[in-house]
Amino acid sequence: MYTDKLNVQILVSLLIEHEISHVVLCPGSRNSPLIHTISQHPFFKCFSIFDERSAGFFGLGLAQKLQRPVAVCCTSGTALVNLTSAVAEAKYQQIPLLVISADRPSAWINQMDGQTIPQQGIFGSLVRKSVQLPEIQNDEDRWYCERLINEAILNLMQHEYAPVHINVPISEPLFQYTAPELPSVNTVKLCHTQKTISDPEFVQNWEKAEKRMILVGQLSHNPQLELIIEQISRQWHCVVLCEHLANMQNVSDAITHFDTILKISDSSVLQKLKPDILLTVGGHIVSKRLKKFLRECRPVHYLISESGELADTFQSLHAVIEGKPENILKNLLDTVPHPANNAEAIAYKMQWNSFQNALTQKISGISIPWSDLSVIQLFLANMPSNTALHLANSGTVRYTQLFDLPSNTQVYCNRGTSGIDGTLSTSVGFSVLHHGITYLIIGDLSFFYDMNVLMCRYITNNLRILLINNGGGGIFYQLPGSKKSSALAEYIAASHSVSAKGWIESLGICYLSAKTVDKLRQCMIPFTQTESHKTALCLEVFTDTLSNEKALKTFYEILENTSHE
Repeated sequence: MYTDKLNVQILVSLLIEHEISHVVLCPGSRNSPLIHTISQHPFFKCFSIFDERSAGFFGLGLAQKLQRPVAVCCTSGTALVNLTSAVAEAKYQQIPLLVISADRPSAWINQMDGQTIPQQGIFGSLVRKSVQLPEIQNDEDRWYCERLINEAILNLMQHEYAPVHINVPISEPLFQYTAPELPSVNTVKLCHTQKTISDPEFVQNWEKAEKRMILVGQLSHNPQLELIIEQISRQWHCVVLCEHLANMQNVSDAITHFDTILKISDSSVLQKLKPDILLTVGGHIVSKRLKKFLRECRPVHYLISESGELADTFQSLHAVIEGKPENILKNLLDTVPHPANNAEAIAYKMQWNSFQNALTQKISGISIPWSDLSVIQLFLANMPSNTALHLANSGTVRYTQLFDLPSNTQVYCNRGTSGIDGTLSTSVGFSVLHHGITYLIIGDLSFFYDMNVLMCRYITNNLRILLINNGGGGIFYQLPGSKKSSALAEYIAASHSVSAKGWIESLGICYLSAKTVDKLRQCMIPFTQTESHKTALCLEVFTDTLSNEKALKTFYEILENTSHE
């Protein structure tokens, strides 16, 4: 039996019709008609997460793995506000997160009744669509309710993915389950169109350019796009820049060490590395150096955007090409004649490739003193191939980018908003659906901020957490001018002496720890084995800020010295 609330029944029916099967349910009374009806229907795969902050990111992790919409359902009041960080991340990662919130009747909002904050439109521009359902009294209300839900769900998947909010007012009594079946509903489907390059100016600029560059930002793994970019790189002598978050490991000549190349190169070399034309695909770029470099050299920039939205990251945007990247680039490959061997284009690509090859060889042989950097280097050297790697923000994602990855590693990171919150929850949600090992590299502040998620019942034995505990926000010590502040240690970096050991062991998760390189090598044996462990594993590694600062400086000094040899 299902709830007697007709707006809830219609919403659940349309979730089924639109094949949104995975739902994260947060406990509460106002949303109990939603919880009961969804959990009682065999179509849905439900997850119970009590902390809404974790629930939103848990759902985001599910959606990362599924590449399909996932719903998160919460009760009224501040419960909904706690989902804001995950919604913001979903917006900028283009993840179809559907937030369903129960609400009090409209008449009681702002009337000093319990849990009655204004929920309609609470996420503002962070969501593509926000609708408030009616409490149904007649046929027109029913038609209106169906229309709003269809419109909201279609906006999840229109153009590029985006988060959407459905607010559901529910009057008491809440616990009446009298409906034997769900109603039939009118379902509106979305028909996709394919768009390709048709701008003759783009084709002309691309053909005449001698220094062509494609920059790939954060993307989920897309083998079709990967193959097309590989072909363009080869046939057009095109330089392709990819961070690990682009998931483009199979593009053979991709430049992944561009941040380090820019760091150790002098102005005369940088001048030679400037592109004439830049074509960008995907989401965010981590490297501040690359952004600065491209803003200074100002190439003719074309942005491929599935939504058609403008983002002038490098302050030289010439045009936005709307459509799916794989369709746009396949059209470029098939319809624009390939050039004859152009000496300058070949030399331009060879210069980037020579830097990349030299750095790859040098970095593999560098001995780094005990630090965050050496921990990540040792882990990546031992991490098995064909795994999923989640990265926390700040130092973690930047240090990982300095090293090569094992083959077929899929990389995930909440770079939409680049916050420290939710990384652990996202990786836990992902691991529930992932059949292989899910690794997470995370710093101490990010871990402690989000550790509530480890209380959930979905912690799987394929989850491996590498917790780098440097006693606070270690990255803040490396920011230019930060040491001028007397508040650095206590307030800016939030220094501490806390360990995760007690918390991890109390949850029945296997705990390992290391304070030296020899101990870390011992721990790597169980931590990186491909066979399933009895429980999830957490390896806590202890470093200190002074060693971290020295290690990074030494790393770049070695590369700078060898680059002049």
